[in-house]
Amino acid sequence: MDRQLSEQHRIIAFGDIHGCRRTLAALLEQLDPEPSDQLVFLGDVIDRGSNSRGVIDDLITLADRYRCFFVMGNHELLLLESLETGDSSLWLDNGGSATLSSYHTADSSGLPQNHIDFLRSFNYYIESDTFIFVHGGLDPEMSVRDNIRFMQPSDFCWMRTHLRRSFLETGRYQWEKTVVCGHTPMPEVINQKKLISLDTGCVYTDTPSLGRLSAVVLPERRIVQTGNIDI
Repeated sequence: MDRQLSEQHRIIAFGDIHGCRRTLAALLEQLDPEPSDQLVFLGDVIDRGSNSRGVIDDLITLADRYRCFFVMGNHELLLLESLETGDSSLWLDNGGSATLSSYHTADSSGLPQNHIDFLRSFNYYIESDTFIFVHGGLDPEMSVRDNIRFMQPSDFCWMRTHLRRSFLETGRYQWEKTVVCGHTPMPEVINQKKLISLDTGCVYTDTPSLGRLSAVVLPERRIVQTGNIDI
């Protein structure tokens, strides 16, 4: 898939969906994307929630209507690694069992091949002129270019160092672009000069400060949210 976004058109980036199909549909209705909009999904579209299969179906359909970009999340990575190794225990312990339930199958052999191929097509990062979109984040003490040069692709799915208080309070990121990420559930979207963090814990409805799905419209940095309606 293409990894280059155009800033000549709006970019809408979405936080972690985690199988919450109805909530995603509600957020899309609220956003009402224009035909020229570019939609970026920041990974963790599957697991934990009740309808991962439906989410993937809807994303594949969306990609036929809009210019869509998909980022590899740690949950997609866990699933794909389990298929490669034959050991699903780590994936199942981290929400994979809910994904299997949505397919009405007892193991990953029941997953449709086109869905697996779709997840394999996800990119570890996607760039525009002034933004870089990743699931976890980047090392805050290296430039974007050095992150791409020196980090393992899977590191982009798991990184959380940039959310340490010392960086959030000072904003001393070495990146030459603004990082837009998900992965780490937070009560509110972080919207700083060099960092936009969009995971507001949509699937975690048992935690009072979480349970919302968030998106950002760029370049104006407008935040759009909806509460979880999949519960």
